[in-house]
Amino acid sequence: MPDQIHIVIVDDHSDIRDLVGAYLSQHGYRVSLADGGPALRQILDRSLPDLVILDIMMPGEDGLEICRSLRAETQLPIIFLTAVADDTERIIGLELGADDYVTKPFNPRELLARVRAVLRRAPDTPRKSGKRETVRFDQWTLDLGRRELTNADGLGVALSTAEFRLLNVFLDHPQRVLTRDQLLDLTVGRTAEPFDRSIDNQISRLRKKIETDPKTPRLIQTHWGGGYSLSAEVTAK
Repeated sequence: MPDQIHIVIVDDHSDIRDLVGAYLSQHGYRVSLADGGPALRQILDRSLPDLVILDIMMPGEDGLEICRSLRAETQLPIIFLTAVADDTERIIGLELGADDYVTKPFNPRELLARVRAVLRRAPDTPRKSGKRETVRFDQWTLDLGRRELTNADGLGVALSTAEFRLLNVFLDHPQRVLTRDQLLDLTVGRTAEPFDRSIDNQISRLRKKIETDPKTPRLIQTHWGGGYSLSAEVTAK
């Protein structure tokens, strides 16, 4: 089926690959299996999938390295599989641009629910739609289709996936105070186990790219005890 959603599962354990692959196939997805980065790249050379489920702890090139490489080339949605209970590794994964994560051992139904949620949040790809929208705020213009941010002089500023998602949330809710929990839910899709420091770090990096003086921010304002807000007016074209 040409319109069947294609998911790639990358894990060095064949039992997990096979289990997840069989379960997702039963629910109507087209599945490809890869035991690491080289096998994943062979799949990417043939076609661009809709989502990658990526194990973090793998020998050689681990999931974090693969995620960083993918984010340099594509905007593919990524869900991490992790056996690590420590929050640090998961925070790093989210900051690298992962869309969600599932901790091993996991219930396949939970993974399926997260797959569906991430796919709902994922921006339209050219295969799905030719939709494009340009949003303007202050001196900036953001092309949502191309994910290109340009200033008043037409000079482009590179945004990571996490920065793009965060900016997009602010543009959808201008002049409204958003708490850290709300920002996490709107950008990453998690309402539990909030990582306040992750959001603060992303805010700091985004300010360095769009503020005239990041130390005295004018566009993204801090509301002590409340959260953050975008002060600029937003217009869509």
